[in-house]
Amino acid sequence: MGLLAFLRKMKSTPERDIRMLLLGLDNAGKTTMLKKLATEDVTHVTPTQGFNIKSVQSAGFKLNIWDIGGQRRIRPYWRNYFDNTDVLIYVIDSADRHRFEETSGELAELLLEEKLRGIPILVFANKQDLTHAAPAHEIAEGLQLHTIRDRVWQIQPCCATTGEGVRDGLDWVLRNLPTK
Repeated sequence: MGLLAFLRKMKSTPERDIRMLLLGLDNAGKTTMLKKLATEDVTHVTPTQGFNIKSVQSAGFKLNIWDIGGQRRIRPYWRNYFDNTDVLIYVIDSADRHRFEETSGELAELLLEEKLRGIPILVFANKQDLTHAAPAHEIAEGLQLHTIRDRVWQIQPCCATTGEGVRDGLDWVLRNLPTK
């Protein structure tokens, strides 16, 4: 089924609430991504000290997106938000190469969480507009995404400030939602 047919089908069905968890290290662009998805101004974004929640309507779905701060001291609290999550979106700063090992470790821990078992994961390789950004395929190799066997996954190059690639990632999510 093509995307257009899928969207038509979704418009004729009742709205479905989807809980999306938006995680990643601090300064990866999570809040900018959230604001872009909610079609808000992204010129002034401050670091998230706790969490942000936005609801976005898309293709017959009500997307409830939870953006949780990524500072080291906040990460242990991520697990408090895992209940009833339908999709995990993990955002990576593609230009921050010296933190790839740290972000890889955090993602690996998330993939082991029982409450997140089997849910689709979208990895946004953000900040692709920067000249020294790692390409998405290099990030996928570094994260060893090819070894994930218990869920569907996608890596999507993007730029949260311009929105390039963001909609493509969201379209992938909507096509790969688990049925309830």
